[in-house]
Amino acid sequence: MKLTAKIFALLTLTALLLTYSGCDKKPSVTPSDEEVQLGKLSKTWKATSVKKDNVDQTGYANFTLKLEGVVGAATYGYATTGRPTLSPWLSSGNWNFDADPLTSIIRDKGTVDELKMTYSVTETTLQITYTFNGAGYPARVNNVKGTWVMVFGL
Repeated sequence: MKLTAKIFALLTLTALLLTYSGCDKKPSVTPSDEEVQLGKLSKTWKATSVKKDNVDQTGYANFTLKLEGVVGAATYGYATTGRPTLSPWLSSGNWNFDADPLTSIIRDKGTVDELKMTYSVTETTLQITYTFNGAGYPARVNNVKGTWVMVFGL
């Protein structure tokens, strides 16, 4: 009887070892900086402060910027609503991360409207800074050239 109990215990232990040794542990995947930033940026942002050359700008009370994208895509999208009559923003377009995805993006890369921007983002606040040298959208001669700092909230 003792031998049977020992054999049974040995078989049980062997079965348990085989069962657990066959389980693959999934390696933990750390998201890339772009994936983390895309998650933070992909929201509809409402302008809370808009300055050009350090002067408050009017007409942005209802301005929203929607940033969206899918992890792994080469290009992401943006759309705006509530733009003033003359704006440094198109109604929609594309954006990409620049060399440092933690602080820089490129709006409308590879087009005549390409614009490099720096940004900082938290879970609830986005600040974008850029220097705009174009005529504005829709195209007019009014002055929208300058250094812009736009702050957004949710």
